[in-house]
Amino acid sequence: MIRKIIRIDKEKCNGCGACADACHEGAIDIINGKAELVREHFCDGLGDCLPECPTGAISFEEREAPEYDEEAVKEAQKKTLQNWPVQIKLAPVSAPYFNGAKLLIAADCTAYAYASFHQDFIRNKVTLIGCPKLDQVDYSEKLTEIIQNNNIQSVTIVRMEVPCCGGLEMAAKKALQNSEKFIPWQVITISIDGKTIE
Repeated sequence: MIRKIIRIDKEKCNGCGACADACHEGAIDIINGKAELVREHFCDGLGDCLPECPTGAISFEEREAPEYDEEAVKEAQKKTLQNWPVQIKLAPVSAPYFNGAKLLIAADCTAYAYASFHQDFIRNKVTLIGCPKLDQVDYSEKLTEIIQNNNIQSVTIVRMEVPCCGGLEMAAKKALQNSEKFIPWQVITISIDGKTIE
């Protein structure tokens, strides 16, 4: 059928993953550092991903595409939360839920400090939590193994503004570097009054 669907210009795409995060239907994945519409039948043609793209790589087009399959989307969304937040020290280095995952590495305190933590950060991500001050451990080796052994699509690090949270950020950055993989990543810092710091 001919219908409105998104188009991704790979030349403009910088692989940031914002469109994939914004797509509630799960139609977009990051593959080899570029966004791809991998499930055309999941794309509803509403374009929640468009305003999120910082490079203007996403536009609409009308073309032959499979019909939007709402039931398939709902079935896939049931499987989205594939694990609950788990302590880094308890996480396995390989697990099925890591395959193709958007990894969230969060400091223990962040979920208490930021009211809509689940909605803004956990949704559609596999979540690992930890506190280097309490655990008194360098998480970088464990995180390196997880990133090396699995097809991780992106890494988001959420930390508090307090100095001790720097250890979590440094461990995650070290793991990304040691993995020798090019994976989109970002650090989000939460202030002690529960706001994100730009």
